[in-house]
Amino acid sequence: MTGAHVLDRDWIAARIPHGGSMCLLDAVVAWDAEQIRCTATSHLRADNPLRAKDRLASVCGIEYAAQAMAVHGALVGERDERPRVGMLTSVRGVQTHVERLDTLDGPLDIEAGRIGGDANTVLYRFTVHCAGRLLLSGRAAVILDAAQTTGLIAQ
Repeated sequence: MTGAHVLDRDWIAARIPHGGSMCLLDAVVAWDAEQIRCTATSHLRADNPLRAKDRLASVCGIEYAAQAMAVHGALVGERDERPRVGMLTSVRGVQTHVERLDTLDGPLDIEAGRIGGDANTVLYRFTVHCAGRLLLSGRAAVILDAAQTTGLIAQ
């Protein structure tokens, strides 16, 4: 993976549909046409919007990975076009190796790699680590511009 320079949270928030505290990623640290690596510390925040009963379950790592996928789409998309909106349609083969994310001390390292797809769908594999420890892994399917292709957007 390459990446000329780190892309920060403000850059990320301007390119994905998740604003405010729902933008979970801190930075893009590396990327190329097939994969991306991001970091995050929002799992440590008491105001993390994914917390339930003061806990952040490990499966919430799927949302971290989905946001990394969205950022990857923005990076590899046409520069002159608005980034395409994706909808996570399925996750498969998810394996969790911890119960919670909020009990970890260090930043999360989120990696997503494109493993297939076409003009309207993309399949990624993803992992979430902390200090080299695997926390979560799996695959996710994303349909691009889902609301437009299914007529869900009110005109």
